[in-house]
Amino acid sequence: MTTAPDTAVATAAARDGEAGNERQKLPLFALLALATAVFITSLTETLPAGLLPAMSGDLRVSESATGQTVTIYAIGTVLTAIPLATATAGWQRKHALLTAMVGFAVANTVTALSSNCGLTMVARFVAGVAAGLAWALLAGYARRMAPSHLQGKAIAIAMAGIPVALSIGVPAGTFLGKALGWRTAFFAMTALTVVLLAWIVAAVPNYRGQERGERPKMLRTLRIPGVTPVLFVTLVFVLAHTILYAYIATFLDGLGMGDSTDLVLLVFGIASLLSIWAVGALIHRRLRGLTIVSTLLVAVGAAVLAVFADSTTLVYVAVVLWGLGWGGIPTLLQTAAGEAAGASADTAQAMVVTLWNVAMAGGGIAGGVLLNLTGSRSFPWSVLILLAPVLVVVLLARHRGFPAKHSQA
Repeated sequence: MTTAPDTAVATAAARDGEAGNERQKLPLFALLALATAVFITSLTETLPAGLLPAMSGDLRVSESATGQTVTIYAIGTVLTAIPLATATAGWQRKHALLTAMVGFAVANTVTALSSNCGLTMVARFVAGVAAGLAWALLAGYARRMAPSHLQGKAIAIAMAGIPVALSIGVPAGTFLGKALGWRTAFFAMTALTVVLLAWIVAAVPNYRGQERGERPKMLRTLRIPGVTPVLFVTLVFVLAHTILYAYIATFLDGLGMGDSTDLVLLVFGIASLLSIWAVGALIHRRLRGLTIVSTLLVAVGAAVLAVFADSTTLVYVAVVLWGLGWGGIPTLLQTAAGEAAGASADTAQAMVVTLWNVAMAGGGIAGGVLLNLTGSRSFPWSVLILLAPVLVVVLLARHRGFPAKHSQA
């Protein structure tokens, strides 16, 4: 998911002498390396969604059990994102980033080689730990590379790895898995990570870590008005999305569209890219409205899948609506958390990342339970039920959390 903190960036920047840097251009090549790191982190998390049938066959377990590869990844991130952010806060930032990427290379290689479900789960957990470390520094890293007036654009470039992973990475991985076997898809991830390691060494600048007094204060941040509504929306919205997305291959199999999984994911990803573009253009003036519209779009898409799933055309319409609603959600929630928390923005974003991955883990578990008890047709109905309180909270948080008047210029 999405970003987590590199706390007290402004203080660290001043200490490094970065505040006096009047560069007018973004270090695009270095930022694209961070975007590739985000791409690897996001794709490693979601890649099994398009490969569940093949993976379950090779590992000799059910598809619902194989779906827990997404859950265990998220659990690894949940358990380690905040502790790793604290434990590695004093590290050189480049060393921390390289360590995280090495973790991905090892985990994806073991996943590709494993024929044992237990070993695969261990590898996926390690990948989740690597993600916990990566998300703990990527957003702050991007911000420190840019002059103050371009920091938002720097973060947007780095976070572009998320929609690219959805629009290109997952469909390409699904296609590659079908053509050459699911293991090849994970080997390809390792190869890309090795290239990225060399890229980081060559192009990404290094920065000092943080001092002890700059470590996150979670409870204090939680008490800030507006933070709790954003965290609730994060938890429930991501839970709703994951229940359907983690089992999309299984859901489509049940509709007789299993051979179209890669195309469906491509359509979803392209719609998500359009959403990212629209949110990036309007977020500073329309954060509240965009969040409401995003919620409604996903809900309408789920309703179409629940009622009209027998129509292939309407399935694609629903997926487009789902992607248009979902694509901008990471940016919207990160921005809302940061603005609600003010000076504690980075700490609030750490909490967003933790709850995001709690929801990912919960979605994998809930989806598996629903699949076994009621079948895959229950997934869209679950999305609808969960999005109802999300919409209510966003509407009620008009003063703090999702304000009617956006404060940022």
